[in-house]
Amino acid sequence: MRDTLLAGLLATAAVTFGVGAASAGTLDSVKGKGLLTCGANTGLAGFGIPDDKGQWTGLDVDVCRAIAAAVLGDAKKVKFVGLDAKNRFTALQSGEIDVLSRNTTATSSRASTLGIIFGPVTYYDGQGFLVKKKLNVSSAKDLNGASICVQQGTTTELNLADYFRSNSMKYESVAFQSEDETLKAFESGRCDAFTTDASGLYAERLRLANPDDNIVLPEIISKEPLAPSVRQGDDQWYDVMTYTVYAMLDAEELGVTSKNVDEMKKSDNPNIRRLLGIEGDQGKGFGLSNDWAYNVIKQVGNYGEVFDRNVGDGSPLKIKRGVNALWNKGGIQYGMPIR
Repeated sequence: MRDTLLAGLLATAAVTFGVGAASAGTLDSVKGKGLLTCGANTGLAGFGIPDDKGQWTGLDVDVCRAIAAAVLGDAKKVKFVGLDAKNRFTALQSGEIDVLSRNTTATSSRASTLGIIFGPVTYYDGQGFLVKKKLNVSSAKDLNGASICVQQGTTTELNLADYFRSNSMKYESVAFQSEDETLKAFESGRCDAFTTDASGLYAERLRLANPDDNIVLPEIISKEPLAPSVRQGDDQWYDVMTYTVYAMLDAEELGVTSKNVDEMKKSDNPNIRRLLGIEGDQGKGFGLSNDWAYNVIKQVGNYGEVFDRNVGDGSPLKIKRGVNALWNKGGIQYGMPIR
Protein backbone atom coordinates (compact mmCIF):
# COMPACT_ATOMS: atom_id res chain seq x y z
CA MET A 1 0.00 0.00 0.00
CA ARG A 2 1.09 3.64 0.19
CA ASP A 3 4.47 4.00 1.73
CA THR A 4 6.20 7.06 3.14
CA LEU A 5 9.90 7.19 2.44
CA LEU A 6 10.57 8.03 6.07
CA ALA A 7 8.90 4.78 7.12
CA GLY A 8 11.66 2.71 5.60
CA LEU A 9 14.40 4.60 7.40
CA LEU A 10 12.70 4.42 10.77
CA ALA A 11 11.82 0.76 10.41
CA THR A 12 15.33 -0.18 9.29
CA ALA A 13 16.73 1.35 12.45
CA ALA A 14 14.44 -0.91 14.48
CA VAL A 15 15.44 -4.20 12.80
CA THR A 16 18.11 -5.22 15.32
CA PHE A 17 15.77 -4.76 18.25
CA GLY A 18 12.90 -6.47 16.43
CA VAL A 19 14.83 -9.65 15.66
CA GLY A 20 15.55 -10.02 19.35
CA ALA A 21 11.86 -9.62 20.13
CA ALA A 22 11.01 -12.32 17.61
CA SER A 23 13.46 -14.82 19.07
CA ALA A 24 11.59 -14.71 22.36
CA GLY A 25 8.72 -16.67 20.77
CA THR A 26 5.65 -14.62 19.90
CA LEU A 27 3.27 -17.57 20.22
CA ASP A 28 4.28 -18.17 23.84
CA SER A 29 4.10 -14.45 24.52
CA VAL A 30 0.57 -14.17 23.13
CA LYS A 31 -0.56 -17.23 25.08
CA GLY A 32 1.06 -15.88 28.23
CA LYS A 33 -0.69 -12.54 28.11
CA GLY A 34 -3.91 -14.06 26.77
CA LEU A 35 -4.18 -11.34 24.16
CA LEU A 36 -3.10 -10.72 20.56
CA THR A 37 -1.91 -7.20 19.77
CA CYS A 38 -2.67 -6.25 16.17
CA GLY A 39 -1.51 -3.25 14.16
CA ALA A 40 -4.42 -1.91 12.10
CA ASN A 41 -5.49 1.04 9.98
CA THR A 42 -7.43 3.72 11.82
CA GLY A 43 -9.65 4.88 9.01
CA LEU A 44 -9.94 2.68 5.91
CA ALA A 45 -13.49 1.40 5.54
CA GLY A 46 -13.62 -2.26 4.64
CA PHE A 47 -10.13 -3.01 5.92
CA GLY A 48 -9.60 -1.41 9.32
CA ILE A 49 -11.67 1.22 11.07
CA PRO A 50 -13.11 1.70 14.57
CA ASP A 51 -16.56 3.17 15.15
CA ASP A 52 -17.39 5.81 17.75
CA LYS A 53 -17.69 3.06 20.36
CA GLY A 54 -14.27 1.64 19.59
CA GLN A 55 -15.60 -1.42 17.77
CA TRP A 56 -13.27 -2.40 14.93
CA THR A 57 -14.33 -3.79 11.56
CA GLY A 58 -12.57 -4.68 8.34
CA LEU A 59 -10.98 -7.49 6.37
CA ASP A 60 -7.57 -6.89 7.96
CA VAL A 61 -9.19 -6.69 11.37
CA ASP A 62 -10.86 -10.06 10.83
CA VAL A 63 -7.50 -11.62 9.93
CA CYS A 64 -6.27 -10.67 13.40
CA ARG A 65 -9.44 -11.99 15.00
CA ALA A 66 -8.90 -15.26 13.14
CA ILE A 67 -5.35 -15.54 14.52
CA ALA A 68 -6.67 -14.89 18.02
CA ALA A 69 -9.28 -17.60 17.56
CA ALA A 70 -6.60 -20.04 16.37
CA VAL A 71 -4.18 -19.30 19.21
CA LEU A 72 -6.42 -18.38 22.14
CA GLY A 73 -9.70 -19.99 21.14
CA ASP A 74 -11.41 -16.60 21.31
CA ALA A 75 -11.59 -14.15 18.40
CA LYS A 76 -12.42 -11.34 20.82
CA LYS A 77 -9.06 -11.48 22.57
CA VAL A 78 -7.44 -8.86 20.34
CA LYS A 79 -6.10 -5.42 21.17
CA PHE A 80 -6.06 -3.24 18.06
CA VAL A 81 -3.39 -0.55 17.77
CA GLY A 82 -4.16 2.14 15.21
CA LEU A 83 -1.13 2.88 13.05
CA ASP A 84 -0.37 5.25 10.19
CA ALA A 85 1.81 4.42 7.20
CA LYS A 86 5.01 5.83 8.66
CA ASN A 87 4.94 4.07 12.05
CA ARG A 88 3.47 0.67 11.13
CA PHE A 89 6.80 -1.09 10.57
CA THR A 90 8.56 0.30 13.62
CA ALA A 91 5.59 -0.82 15.75
CA LEU A 92 6.08 -4.38 14.50
CA GLN A 93 9.86 -4.37 14.81
CA SER A 94 9.85 -2.93 18.32
CA GLY A 95 7.45 -5.60 19.58
CA GLU A 96 4.65 -3.12 20.24
CA ILE A 97 2.41 -5.34 18.11
CA ASP A 98 2.43 -9.09 17.45
CA VAL A 99 1.21 -8.91 13.86
CA LEU A 100 0.72 -6.12 11.32
CA SER A 101 -2.51 -6.44 9.37
CA ARG A 102 -2.92 -3.00 7.84
CA ASN A 103 -3.49 -2.97 4.06
CA THR A 104 0.25 -3.20 3.45
CA THR A 105 1.81 -4.18 0.14
CA ALA A 106 4.29 -7.04 0.20
CA THR A 107 7.44 -5.93 -1.64
CA SER A 108 10.98 -7.23 -2.02
CA SER A 109 12.57 -4.18 -0.40
CA ARG A 110 10.39 -4.45 2.68
CA ALA A 111 11.11 -8.16 3.04
CA SER A 112 14.85 -7.71 2.55
CA THR A 113 15.52 -4.57 4.61
CA LEU A 114 12.89 -4.18 7.32
CA GLY A 115 13.29 -7.47 9.17
CA ILE A 116 9.68 -8.51 8.49
CA ILE A 117 8.14 -11.41 6.63
CA PHE A 118 4.81 -11.33 4.81
CA GLY A 119 2.13 -13.99 5.03
CA PRO A 120 -0.38 -14.97 2.33
CA VAL A 121 -1.94 -12.20 0.27
CA THR A 122 -5.33 -11.47 1.79
CA TYR A 123 -6.33 -8.95 -0.88
CA TYR A 124 -4.87 -8.55 -4.36
CA ASP A 125 -5.06 -4.83 -5.01
CA GLY A 126 -3.71 -2.27 -7.46
CA GLN A 127 -3.60 1.49 -7.91
CA GLY A 128 -6.44 3.21 -9.73
CA PHE A 129 -8.15 6.54 -10.32
CA LEU A 130 -11.29 8.21 -9.00
CA VAL A 131 -12.91 10.93 -11.13
CA LYS A 132 -16.09 12.98 -11.12
CA LYS A 133 -18.70 11.72 -13.56
CA LYS A 134 -19.14 15.20 -14.98
CA LEU A 135 -15.60 14.97 -16.36
CA ASN A 136 -16.98 12.42 -18.87
CA VAL A 137 -13.91 10.20 -18.58
CA SER A 138 -14.24 6.44 -18.92
CA SER A 139 -10.58 5.41 -19.04
CA ALA A 140 -7.31 6.43 -17.41
CA LYS A 141 -5.97 6.86 -20.95
CA ASP A 142 -8.29 9.89 -21.20
CA LEU A 143 -6.41 11.69 -18.41
CA ASN A 144 -3.67 13.14 -20.63
CA GLY A 145 -3.00 16.66 -19.36
CA ALA A 146 -5.13 16.15 -16.23
CA SER A 147 -4.28 17.28 -12.71
CA ILE A 148 -4.02 14.36 -10.27
CA CYS A 149 -4.36 14.54 -6.48
CA VAL A 150 -1.89 12.19 -4.77
CA GLN A 151 -0.36 11.70 -1.34
CA GLN A 152 3.23 12.90 -1.02
CA GLY A 153 6.20 10.60 -0.49
CA THR A 154 4.36 7.41 -1.38
CA THR A 155 4.72 4.56 -3.84
CA THR A 156 1.38 5.81 -5.17
CA GLU A 157 3.16 8.97 -6.31
CA LEU A 158 5.93 6.94 -7.96
CA ASN A 159 3.47 4.62 -9.72
CA LEU A 160 1.61 7.67 -11.03
CA ALA A 161 4.76 9.07 -12.62
CA ASP A 162 5.64 5.67 -14.13
CA TYR A 163 2.17 5.23 -15.64
CA PHE A 164 2.05 8.59 -17.38
CA ARG A 165 5.63 8.29 -18.58
CA SER A 166 5.15 4.79 -20.00
CA ASN A 167 2.01 5.96 -21.85
CA SER A 168 3.64 9.18 -23.15
CA MET A 169 1.06 11.25 -21.33
CA LYS A 170 1.40 14.49 -19.39
CA TYR A 171 -0.14 15.34 -16.04
CA GLU A 172 0.07 17.81 -13.18
CA SER A 173 0.77 16.34 -9.76
CA VAL A 174 -1.16 17.98 -6.91
CA ALA A 175 0.44 16.41 -3.84
CA PHE A 176 -0.54 16.62 -0.18
CA GLN A 177 0.91 15.33 3.07
CA SER A 178 -2.08 13.27 4.25
CA GLU A 179 -4.80 11.14 2.71
CA ASP A 180 -7.49 13.40 4.18
CA GLU A 181 -5.97 16.48 2.59
CA THR A 182 -5.68 14.71 -0.74
CA LEU A 183 -9.31 13.58 -0.75
CA LYS A 184 -10.59 17.02 0.31
CA ALA A 185 -8.61 18.65 -2.47
CA PHE A 186 -10.20 16.30 -5.02
CA GLU A 187 -13.68 16.96 -3.68
CA SER A 188 -13.15 20.73 -3.79
CA GLY A 189 -12.13 20.57 -7.44
CA ARG A 190 -8.41 21.28 -7.09
CA CYS A 191 -7.66 18.33 -9.36
CA ASP A 192 -9.34 16.23 -12.02
CA ALA A 193 -8.63 12.83 -10.48
CA PHE A 194 -7.62 11.21 -7.21
CA THR A 195 -5.29 8.22 -7.18
CA THR A 196 -4.55 5.57 -4.57
CA ASP A 197 -5.08 1.80 -4.28
CA ALA A 198 -8.38 0.74 -5.82
CA SER A 199 -9.65 -0.69 -2.53
CA GLY A 200 -8.95 2.68 -0.94
CA LEU A 201 -10.76 4.49 -3.74
CA TYR A 202 -13.96 2.57 -3.04
CA ALA A 203 -13.64 3.35 0.66
CA GLU A 204 -12.73 7.02 0.21
CA ARG A 205 -15.53 7.49 -2.33
CA LEU A 206 -18.04 6.78 0.44
CA ARG A 207 -16.63 9.71 2.43
CA LEU A 208 -17.53 12.23 -0.28
CA ALA A 209 -20.64 14.36 0.11
CA ASN A 210 -22.12 12.84 -3.06
CA PRO A 211 -20.47 9.45 -3.66
CA ASP A 212 -22.64 8.62 -6.68
CA ASP A 213 -21.28 11.64 -8.54
CA ASN A 214 -17.89 9.91 -8.74
CA ILE A 215 -16.62 6.74 -10.42
CA VAL A 216 -13.57 4.50 -10.15
CA LEU A 217 -11.97 4.05 -13.57
CA PRO A 218 -11.38 0.45 -14.72
CA GLU A 219 -7.59 0.56 -15.15
CA ILE A 220 -5.29 -0.86 -12.50
CA ILE A 221 -1.79 0.57 -12.96
CA SER A 222 0.22 -1.38 -10.38
CA LYS A 223 0.37 -4.59 -8.37
CA GLU A 224 -0.41 -4.10 -4.68
CA PRO A 225 -0.64 -7.52 -2.96
CA LEU A 226 -1.84 -6.72 0.55
CA ALA A 227 -0.68 -9.14 3.22
CA PRO A 228 -0.23 -9.38 7.00
CA SER A 229 3.31 -9.57 8.35
CA VAL A 230 5.30 -10.60 11.41
CA ARG A 231 8.90 -10.24 12.51
CA GLN A 232 11.57 -12.36 10.86
CA GLY A 233 13.24 -15.01 12.97
CA ASP A 234 10.09 -16.53 14.49
CA ASP A 235 9.13 -19.35 12.14
CA GLN A 236 6.48 -20.85 14.41
CA TRP A 237 4.59 -17.57 14.67
CA TYR A 238 4.89 -17.05 10.92
CA ASP A 239 3.37 -20.51 10.34
CA VAL A 240 0.48 -19.74 12.69
CA MET A 241 -0.34 -16.52 10.81
CA THR A 242 0.09 -18.13 7.41
CA TYR A 243 -1.97 -21.26 7.97
CA THR A 244 -4.72 -19.33 9.70
CA VAL A 245 -5.28 -17.49 6.42
CA TYR A 246 -4.97 -20.73 4.44
CA ALA A 247 -7.55 -22.38 6.70
CA MET A 248 -10.07 -19.66 5.84
CA LEU A 249 -9.39 -20.12 2.12
CA ASP A 250 -9.58 -23.91 2.35
CA ALA A 251 -12.83 -23.68 4.31
CA GLU A 252 -14.43 -21.62 1.54
CA GLU A 253 -13.27 -24.06 -1.11
CA LEU A 254 -14.64 -26.99 0.91
CA GLY A 255 -17.97 -25.25 1.55
CA VAL A 256 -17.40 -24.95 5.29
CA THR A 257 -18.90 -21.78 6.77
CA SER A 258 -19.45 -20.27 10.19
CA LYS A 259 -23.08 -21.37 9.93
CA ASN A 260 -22.57 -25.01 8.95
CA VAL A 261 -19.22 -25.81 10.56
CA ASP A 262 -20.77 -27.84 13.39
CA GLU A 263 -22.73 -29.96 10.93
CA MET A 264 -19.60 -30.35 8.80
CA LYS A 265 -17.90 -32.13 11.68
CA LYS A 266 -19.98 -35.14 10.63
CA SER A 267 -18.61 -35.04 7.07
CA ASP A 268 -16.89 -38.08 5.57
CA ASN A 269 -14.63 -35.82 3.49
CA PRO A 270 -11.10 -36.40 4.85
CA ASN A 271 -10.03 -32.84 3.93
CA ILE A 272 -12.85 -31.38 6.00
CA ARG A 273 -12.19 -33.75 8.87
CA ARG A 274 -8.51 -32.77 8.98
CA LEU A 275 -9.35 -29.07 8.70
CA LEU A 276 -11.74 -29.22 11.64
CA GLY A 277 -9.45 -31.36 13.80
CA ILE A 278 -11.64 -34.47 13.72
CA GLU A 279 -8.81 -36.53 12.26
CA GLY A 280 -5.05 -36.17 12.49
CA ASP A 281 -2.95 -33.98 14.72
CA GLN A 282 -2.62 -30.82 12.66
CA GLY A 283 -2.51 -28.35 15.53
CA LYS A 284 0.33 -29.94 17.47
CA GLY A 285 3.09 -28.87 15.09
CA PHE A 286 1.96 -25.26 15.31
CA GLY A 287 1.70 -25.30 19.08
CA LEU A 288 -2.10 -25.08 18.82
CA SER A 289 -5.05 -27.23 19.79
CA ASN A 290 -6.45 -29.53 17.13
CA ASP A 291 -9.63 -27.48 16.86
CA TRP A 292 -7.74 -24.28 15.99
CA ALA A 293 -9.17 -24.04 12.47
CA TYR A 294 -12.66 -24.92 13.72
CA ASN A 295 -12.45 -21.95 16.09
CA VAL A 296 -11.34 -19.68 13.25
CA ILE A 297 -14.21 -20.69 10.99
CA LYS A 298 -16.86 -20.80 13.72
CA GLN A 299 -16.00 -17.42 15.20
CA VAL A 300 -14.76 -15.43 12.19
CA GLY A 301 -15.84 -17.31 9.05
CA ASN A 302 -14.21 -18.55 5.89
CA TYR A 303 -12.45 -16.18 3.50
CA GLY A 304 -15.54 -15.65 1.37
CA GLU A 305 -17.62 -14.66 4.38
CA VAL A 306 -14.94 -12.25 5.57
CA PHE A 307 -14.59 -10.71 2.09
CA ASP A 308 -18.33 -10.34 1.55
CA ARG A 309 -19.21 -8.62 4.81
CA ASN A 310 -16.26 -6.23 4.76
CA VAL A 311 -15.68 -5.23 1.15
CA GLY A 312 -17.98 -7.34 -1.05
CA ASP A 313 -21.67 -7.43 -1.85
CA GLY A 314 -22.62 -7.54 1.83
CA SER A 315 -20.80 -4.26 2.48
CA PRO A 316 -21.28 -0.64 1.39
CA LEU A 317 -18.19 -0.93 -0.84
CA LYS A 318 -19.71 -3.62 -3.14
CA ILE A 319 -16.32 -4.65 -4.53
CA LYS A 320 -16.46 -7.67 -6.84
CA ARG A 321 -14.28 -10.65 -6.01
CA GLY A 322 -12.33 -10.46 -9.30
CA VAL A 323 -8.83 -11.91 -8.83
CA ASN A 324 -9.64 -12.37 -5.14
CA ALA A 325 -12.02 -15.19 -6.04
CA LEU A 326 -10.82 -18.74 -5.38
CA TRP A 327 -8.57 -20.36 -7.97
CA ASN A 328 -11.40 -22.67 -9.06
CA LYS A 329 -13.82 -19.75 -9.44
CA GLY A 330 -11.80 -17.62 -11.84
CA GLY A 331 -9.54 -15.95 -9.28
CA ILE A 332 -6.07 -16.59 -7.87
CA GLN A 333 -6.74 -17.13 -4.16
CA TYR A 334 -5.43 -20.50 -3.10
CA GLY A 335 -5.08 -22.09 0.32
CA MET A 336 -2.32 -24.61 1.01
CA PRO A 337 -3.57 -28.06 2.12
CA ILE A 338 -4.21 -28.69 5.81
CA ARG A 339 -2.88 -32.23 6.06
